[in-house]
Amino acid sequence: MAISKTLADELEKRRAVALEGGGVKKAEDRHAKGRMTARDRLASLFSEGTFQEFGLHAQHKSRHFGMEKKSIPTDGVITGTGFVDGRPVAAFSQDFTVVGGSLGEIHSKKICHTLDYAGKAGIPIIGFNDSGGARIQEGVGSLAAYGQVFYRNVQLSGVVPQISVIAGPCAGGAAYSPALTDFIIMTRENAQMFICGPEVIRAVTGQVTTMDEIGSAQAHASVSGNIHFIAEDDAHAVAIAHRLLSFLPSNNMMDPPHRVEPDLSVVDDPRLDDLVPEDPKIPFDSREVIKLLADDGDFMEVMELFAQNIVIGFGRIGGIVVGFVANQPTVKAGTLDIDASDKAARFVRFCNVFNIPIVTLVDVPGFLPGVNEERRGIIRHGAKMLFAYASATVPKITVIMRKAYGGAYLAMCSEDMGADRVIAWPTAEIAVMGADGAVNILYRKELAEADDKAAKAKELADEYRGQFATPYLAAGELFVHDIIQPRQTRSAIALTLRGLMSKRETRPPKKHGNIPL
Repeated sequence: MAISKTLADELEKRRAVALEGGGVKKAEDRHAKGRMTARDRLASLFSEGTFQEFGLHAQHKSRHFGMEKKSIPTDGVITGTGFVDGRPVAAFSQDFTVVGGSLGEIHSKKICHTLDYAGKAGIPIIGFNDSGGARIQEGVGSLAAYGQVFYRNVQLSGVVPQISVIAGPCAGGAAYSPALTDFIIMTRENAQMFICGPEVIRAVTGQVTTMDEIGSAQAHASVSGNIHFIAEDDAHAVAIAHRLLSFLPSNNMMDPPHRVEPDLSVVDDPRLDDLVPEDPKIPFDSREVIKLLADDGDFMEVMELFAQNIVIGFGRIGGIVVGFVANQPTVKAGTLDIDASDKAARFVRFCNVFNIPIVTLVDVPGFLPGVNEERRGIIRHGAKMLFAYASATVPKITVIMRKAYGGAYLAMCSEDMGADRVIAWPTAEIAVMGADGAVNILYRKELAEADDKAAKAKELADEYRGQFATPYLAAGELFVHDIIQPRQTRSAIALTLRGLMSKRETRPPKKHGNIPL
């Protein structure tokens, strides 16, 4: 039976209303300000013609106070699936032009359905957050609706990659859903994320602050560490999401998108020989090492502005996707502090749950000393790194470039912490403590009697390194598996990765470990 013209017209009329969202005028206003609409964001994310929408005709429940006659097309959120670079991806995009993108029961139900679908299909989920928060008219139901989203974020954690884009306001309880996801991308302008705004903080505590200080992308990227990437605008945010997905598997049962060539090229790179200064006190940029190790120098750094004394991110070596963790000698001498420990530990755990091998580059003089660090719990935070590395079962390769001292040596994935292969450069120094500290303990008398204490301290430090810290001592005890020239590093890692692709390692049966949060 053919569909009547009346029914067809009714369908098209309803679709047109839903697709229009908050109206043409509101969409034009956003475009005039250089911002995308909710549908623009999804159109930019997915390959043309691949988006399949769910819940186009969804509406709020009319019983709620003051909402009985109000039209809320799509209930303020657009949900569905599409393809990104040939791979299926689920997504939702909150529509600020429709009642401020506020979250109510139906709004939440659509997001929850999308999350459930992503879990069942084993595909990544991307959420565009642009909402005024809970829909007050729906009372406690809107709070319960948030809880239903949070619960699913947790259930999907470690199952499929979850990426959040903060493209507008994300306040109060709404901020916790992105916080539960794997990566947060935030636009530099027009986006805010906070629990209590400046007005509330001033009213409750008397403290005067600004949105830039507490809720901006810059503040979250560099101070709080709540986000992973800053995007210049909506289009840039989508581009970051695309690039991030290019390194990630669709789910925890799949391998990452490796690009392994049948024939592995094993070629030395002399440029690595020139990166490390002869003087162990002169810093060098570990990013330069990473870029020489990564295929075509392609390195996607994560949390670039936060805890800059450690560098994390994704790349490929010999076509195999890896997660890099590297001390950064140019910042705080590469010491591990509370923020660096948190940053590295969570990244290691992400790589582990999604089958991404980890390459660790070591030049660490120790944990950062200081009263503030001790009182804030450097022991607990540093233990997160030990826990993360020891519990990871993916291939783990460690390269000791220079200093590897004390407990920080272990925290950077030593052989004892489960590294499958530990490589050292001839410049490596592996010891219980740094040379300067050791001189003050072991050679106190000689130092006190010296006429030129500075010259004597240097002489004794060199003597200490030669007697107690050379890589050959560690290699003799099999704490280091090989000592190579820096130029051989890329080939050594590539060969090791290829050999470890079939690695299988199990742990004692348990619900989960109790990481020192």
